[in-house]
Amino acid sequence: MEQCLTHASKAVMNLSVALDQYVEAKHALQQLSDYYGSEVWKQDFADDETGRLHEDLSRGVLSEDGIWNVLEDNKDVLRRIKHINKKTIE
Repeated sequence: MEQCLTHASKAVMNLSVALDQYVEAKHALQQLSDYYGSEVWKQDFADDETGRLHEDLSRGVLSEDGIWNVLEDNKDVLRRIKHINKKTIE
């Protein structure tokens, strides 16, 4: 039982930290969602394609897959949380 307590305590602590980080990232997720596919994103993409952006600038948000992947991963996480909550209630 001591091992169960240690394992459960670590898991709960880790999840608590991860949830705090997730809550802090919610605004960033919304900003990415709003930006992706917007006219601003399209202009930034076009500027990158024509070489108007500084070459040292990070371009992860212009990769097309980068934002889409993180938004899909977020949906998967939310589905998992909903499923876990549903199983806990049953």
